[in-house]
Amino acid sequence: MYKSGHIDSFTRDNLPDPALWPELTFDLPELQYPDRLNAAATLLTGAITRENGTRPAILWSEGNWTYSELQSRANQVAAVLTNELGLVAGNRVLLHGRNTPMMIASWYGILLAGGVAVTTMPLLRACELTTIADKANVDFALCEEGLSDELNTACTASKRTFTSLTFGTDTSSLEPLLTKQSDEFTAVDTAQDDVALLAFTSGTTGQPKACMHFHRDILAMADGYARHIVEPKASDVFCGSPPIAFTFGLGGIVVFPARFGAAVALPAGPTDLLATIERHRVSILFTAPTAYRAILSALESDEKPDIASLKKCISAGETLPAATWHAWYEKTGLKLIDGIGATEMIHIFISAKASEVRAGATGKPVPGYQACILDSNGTVLAPPCEGRLAVKGPTGCRYLDDKRQRNYVVNGWNLTGDTYSQDSDGYFTFVARSDDMIISSGYNIAGPEVEAALMSHKSVKECAVIGVPDGARGHIVKAFVVTEANHTDTLIDSLQKHVKDTIAPYKYPRAIAFVESIPKTQTGKIQRYKLKTIVQTS
Repeated sequence: MYKSGHIDSFTRDNLPDPALWPELTFDLPELQYPDRLNAAATLLTGAITRENGTRPAILWSEGNWTYSELQSRANQVAAVLTNELGLVAGNRVLLHGRNTPMMIASWYGILLAGGVAVTTMPLLRACELTTIADKANVDFALCEEGLSDELNTACTASKRTFTSLTFGTDTSSLEPLLTKQSDEFTAVDTAQDDVALLAFTSGTTGQPKACMHFHRDILAMADGYARHIVEPKASDVFCGSPPIAFTFGLGGIVVFPARFGAAVALPAGPTDLLATIERHRVSILFTAPTAYRAILSALESDEKPDIASLKKCISAGETLPAATWHAWYEKTGLKLIDGIGATEMIHIFISAKASEVRAGATGKPVPGYQACILDSNGTVLAPPCEGRLAVKGPTGCRYLDDKRQRNYVVNGWNLTGDTYSQDSDGYFTFVARSDDMIISSGYNIAGPEVEAALMSHKSVKECAVIGVPDGARGHIVKAFVVTEANHTDTLIDSLQKHVKDTIAPYKYPRAIAFVESIPKTQTGKIQRYKLKTIVQTS
């Protein structure tokens, strides 16, 4: 490890034992980073070298910032944290807000000041924020004014007292302090392996974990995935729906545009996504399959939006159904770029650039990463094969003080908890989350495969599948279905027959429940444990 630039050593003190770390590899020239590295300074300085910072950085419905303007505001945030609040390098700063210009400037400012950003989902409630604040041992918080009630409650409930400032309105407490600060700030001299982010997992099991990512990890996700798969240009305009607290969103909304000198267009909210694409001629879109299905529906309307500017469309956050991929391609001529990432890995590590996409397959390891399939004994299998997905590369899992580190990292590999197949050409295809495999009468049934079959039925809008106990078969497949319109009991027979006609008949859902919505995390992942709780209490 390099000499830390942190005065507050909390994060370094709570790293896992190095013996429990995954093997880290830096095989590409672009993944060789200097010992001293501040990711925020590197991103902003690199962007500003293009046309002296006059290129647009952030676009929104009411205005825009150039990269010089973004840097000035980020410098002022860093100065407020340091001069007004007394932050010292290594302190943790909870950041709570939607994707706005000030949210992005605050993220940069935290890192410039040597702080550790603890970015949180905008819809989290006080109890969830309290859990995060306590686990991260938060020192300060920056919060969007309109979301401050929940954070204030969390401040009171937290075991640790921390100072909070609000931003985003005329009555916010941060903006007046910014005007007192110089727009020049010397970034703290952090080491490449100083912790820059505590990224909390989305909690599909109800117990979020804090993933510790270094300054070099922030650049590595751009120099690996974005550089080789997305292949952005400075002329591109990025856009997306995921919050930057979700590292999928952090890459697509903040890091990738800056690393390549491009702009990002920020929607005012979920309903503004299409208008933003049209207004700012967005060329690269990051969002989840649910949003792509919504866009497809909009394209069928009388006032269909103009999305002709789109060149690259990236899907992640949840399984991309084949029906959605084909429908998007038929309608737009664009191949959705699927990918699997993890908060533990910071971003996507298996994908394929548009020219190499194969429908239904996730892709191959992103340059800089290795991936393989392991059997139950941890032996690497030769393709074609199916088993546990394992990956290693320049980033990897480091949980903050969490015993579950031993489950995620085994013999140097990161085990993502996914069952995958690998074909003879090296392409990886998602089968199921390992804990989503349903064993019924001795058959292994992958829930996502059943979901994909259901999604290809014209009446199904959304669905989720779990296994429920059954005296005769051990478990049976139960589907929770959201329909496109009002349904009748005959639809159950229709759906069951459709699945039997689409995949092996033994995989069909023997039980179907119609629901108004599927429980999901804010990143769009299905919370199957909640569905299982519904079954247990019904």
